[in-house]
Amino acid sequence: MTDRSPESQPVAALPSTAQPSAALPSTALPAALRITPDDEIRRVRLVRMKRVASAMLVVVAIVYVVARIYEAHHPAIGYLRAFAEAAMVGGLADWFAVTALFRHPLGLPIPHTAIVPSRKDRIGTALGNFVQRNFLTREVVQEKLSAMKLGEKAAQWIARPENSRRLATAAAHGLSGAVNVMRDEDVQALVDKGIVSRLRAMQAGPLVARAFELLTTGGRHQALLDDALRLAARFLEENEELIRDRIRKESPWWVPGAVEDRLGDKIVSGVEKTLVAVAADPAHPLRQRYDEAVERFVANLRDNPETMARAEQIKLDVLNHPGVAEFSREVWTDVKGRLGSYAARLADDAEREPDQIERWLTGLGHKVLEDAVLAEKVNGWIVELVTYSVEQAREEVARLIASTVAAWDADATSRKIELQIGRDLQFIRINGTLVGGLVGVLLHAASGLMK
Repeated sequence: MTDRSPESQPVAALPSTAQPSAALPSTALPAALRITPDDEIRRVRLVRMKRVASAMLVVVAIVYVVARIYEAHHPAIGYLRAFAEAAMVGGLADWFAVTALFRHPLGLPIPHTAIVPSRKDRIGTALGNFVQRNFLTREVVQEKLSAMKLGEKAAQWIARPENSRRLATAAAHGLSGAVNVMRDEDVQALVDKGIVSRLRAMQAGPLVARAFELLTTGGRHQALLDDALRLAARFLEENEELIRDRIRKESPWWVPGAVEDRLGDKIVSGVEKTLVAVAADPAHPLRQRYDEAVERFVANLRDNPETMARAEQIKLDVLNHPGVAEFSREVWTDVKGRLGSYAARLADDAEREPDQIERWLTGLGHKVLEDAVLAEKVNGWIVELVTYSVEQAREEVARLIASTVAAWDADATSRKIELQIGRDLQFIRINGTLVGGLVGVLLHAASGLMK
């Protein structure tokens, strides 16, 4: 009997040099299909197990021949012959089934054989769908993440000063590297496109009107008037002599000096009394006129075309001023410099005291650990974030698995899979030989009883 199924085929397919395919060198295969040292160990074990299964098949074949010759000498030998005969059938059937998974048995193109290489693409699609529907569902991911309590673990990690320093250092170096890679012209263009262009498109009048409405809510604008009154009183006190001198210069030459001094006293005193009266009386008429003026200004900003056009022109004049672009460049340069110096300081001074960012990170970790409600919220945020990300990517993961498997070489894929599970499949052959033999004995006994 010629046995082409056992160790001869895998040895030829996977020689000791671990060359996965004669057509495709190992370096031309994806990393997942390349033969690794562990795969070589699996290959040796697979060959050994195939030899055991094939040896059992050879033994029962010899037993069958011997029992067939001597069956007439004793009735009990008939049971041995029945065992060996059925064992051969079971062993050969299971050899065919196991071999048909990975190649054509005996090299014959029998239909529905070489299942893995011929249906590789379908297997990849099925595997992707299986992972998507059974592993990347909201329920599975949510249950797993909730049990892990990632928020508390992150808080425990960040609460340790050495970890907060490590995190601050990594963030500083990352941001510093990122800003140094970016060109100043690109940042300026981004500012012009993302901020300045939006400001140009936005109407200034309604925006300023809304700002004034927020300012006047609850009478907050009256506080500004109080500040203005105090500034005016201080200005009057500090410049009283300047006002008197101005009155003397503007008065006709024929006005006596005493009259000029009296007139200066009246003006200064009148202004002081007015300022004091307005500051002391919330219902002063001047305050009412101030309220009315603010309301008219806000209404004009929203409804008056002339006022709106004037506000728009002021906005454009400000945005077109060279100082705006220069200011954004100075801010960007300052940010780059500060990030660079901060990262360098973190790297150079390992024994320094924790800075403000590190203390904030450490305090945040302790606060989460001390507050059970906050810790539960953080856990929930992480679970929701990861779950949402998984839900958005689950279909892409399934397609990635299917497309990756579809791009693999069929023969190399079959051999790789056989290395992973082939040794266990050989137990099917061994069990098929033994179970087939036992069934043969039972059938032989049953046929004897029916005679």
